Amino acid sequence: MKEFITAFVLITLAEMGDKTQLLAMAFASKFKPISVLIGIFIGSFLNHGIAIAIGNYISKFFPIEKIQILASILFILFGIWSLKIDKKDNEENLKSNYGPIITVALAFFIGELGDKTQLTAMTLGANSKYPIFILFGTVSGMIITGGLGIIVGKLLGKKIPEVTMKIIASFVFIFFGTIGLYKYLPSIYINPLNSFCYFGILLLSIILVLRHNAIQKDEYYEKKIAKILSQCKNCGQEHKEYCSLNRQRLKLEKKYIGENIPYLGSVIKYLESLKEFDINLYEKVHNIYKYKHNKKTNSK
Repeated sequence: MKEFITAFVLITLAEMGDKTQLLAMAFASKFKPISVLIGIFIGSFLNHGIAIAIGNYISKFFPIEKIQILASILFILFGIWSLKIDKKDNEENLKSNYGPIITVALAFFIGELGDKTQLTAMTLGANSKYPIFILFGTVSGMIITGGLGIIVGKLLGKKIPEVTMKIIASFVFIFFGTIGLYKYLPSIYINPLNSFCYFGILLLSIILVLRHNAIQKDEYYEKKIAKILSQCKNCGQEHKEYCSLNRQRLKLEKKYIGENIPYLGSVIKYLESLKEFDINLYEKVHNIYKYKHNKKTNSK
């Protein structure tokens, strides 16, 4: 029991304000708390379990500096990836629940590679008679600090837009990854030319991801608007608040183009109004609508 308490206290204190707690905060704004906690448990359990099982012998085969460099690179890749917008709608399904857990577990597993908490677990495990107590103690400490991060992340998530939280999460990953490279790469590689190339590639990667997001966003809203139009029964009315399809359309338009297009009683008239507003948007929505309408007609 003493070994459990020692490991728990050391890890809890070491993780307060550490990058993995910040990651828990960032993930909490995007995923369900239970998914984040399960991910933290799996990632920490595997990472610390390996460290404790191998003990201090791991450093003889895999230098900690190289492990830290690898972890830093993966952190940077995670940072760029976290900016990416998924194609899928926000509708939840059973399969999607596994995505966040694996994502968080992988992030925490990588984040702890060569970290002080892994080294602490490794050291405690090497000198322990009951390594399993050390493992439970370190993982419990990770869950407690992660839980605090989740609470803060959820509170912030209610006040800060999702896009902003994505940027914050990305910054956390990239920042700690960059610091790790600077700290553990041999000094021969740290020079102005390499730094310029690194930040240039990083900036280009971020621009490409943001461009991809813009395309995905356009496609998403175009398909959603076309889908709503294909469900319209052309009742000849102006579609006030009582029409659920109209409410969906108004909401989508407000988010996507910042204003609403008048609906004058039929899909044809709406498309004509859309054409006057933005001919490119009209062509895309019209083509999708036409495809859906023909498919619906042929299926009857």
